Amino acid sequence: MLTRFLLRLLRILRNEKTLHKHHQATQMMLGKLLCNQQRIAPIRSIQDAEFQVFSQWGDDGIIQYLIHSVQIQSRTFVEFGVEDYRESNTRFLLMNNNWQGLIMDGSPNNIAKIRRDDLYWRYDVTAAQAFVTAENINALISDNGFADEIGVLHIDVDGMDYWIWKAITCVQPTIVIVEYNSVLGVDRSITVPYRPDFDRTKAHFTNLFFGSSLLALCDLAEEKGYLFVGSNSNGNNAYFVRKDRIGTVPPIAPEDGYVASASRESRTRDGHLSFISRQYRLSAVMGLPVYNTRSKKIESL
Repeated sequence: MLTRFLLRLLRILRNEKTLHKHHQATQMMLGKLLCNQQRIAPIRSIQDAEFQVFSQWGDDGIIQYLIHSVQIQSRTFVEFGVEDYRESNTRFLLMNNNWQGLIMDGSPNNIAKIRRDDLYWRYDVTAAQAFVTAENINALISDNGFADEIGVLHIDVDGMDYWIWKAITCVQPTIVIVEYNSVLGVDRSITVPYRPDFDRTKAHFTNLFFGSSLLALCDLAEEKGYLFVGSNSNGNNAYFVRKDRIGTVPPIAPEDGYVASASRESRTRDGHLSFISRQYRLSAVMGLPVYNTRSKKIESL
């Protein structure tokens, strides 16, 4: 009952149009209480750990569960694609656990807004403006003072996520969170072909042609020495833990951890939401070219 009450109160606070300081303080207090509740609750899958403080979905809770269940040696994180950082997967980690981090976004306005926030002097976070590509990602991370062992890496760029994770060699995260596109299903190891200037909206008017399948990410995780431990209940973020740090968290198969996202974010040709349900989304992008990461060939959806 207490947990349901706290979650409901957090949702009310998150619905405020402006994140006032007193609302943020209340959110933090409720988040801390949910962390305490989480430690005494039975966790059968990472979705059981979900709660929202600053994350868009239940990822704040998943991250809290994982950092207390696996072997973390460096309390640092890197996240990119954060917009203005009001809604992100590492903000609660920064504020609640006092981690150090690097956040990046392609918008100069977003980065300027972050640097004006009180958060920027209260906590040890570096905000860098950059359009992230496979070619520049290692230099961006290294030049901002992050290298070797880090605790959490979160990749969410709405497009080249697979290719960017594949390119990263300058850090060895314990936990990796990568966005996947559930429209691409779980049976094929595929991704959108690499383009450094990829723009999700320009790639196809539906806004559904981006990213990679969960299976492609799980294959890449195996190559890099990681195990898949599940997806969030919204079906957009996949979680991986380094094999030598897995701790008590059980790995699962891609088909068992796949979640078809219920979010109806598709667009019409004139840019309006079309609200296509999950069972019809694949047909909206059928025939478009994808790269098969196993055969290393271009094929059609």
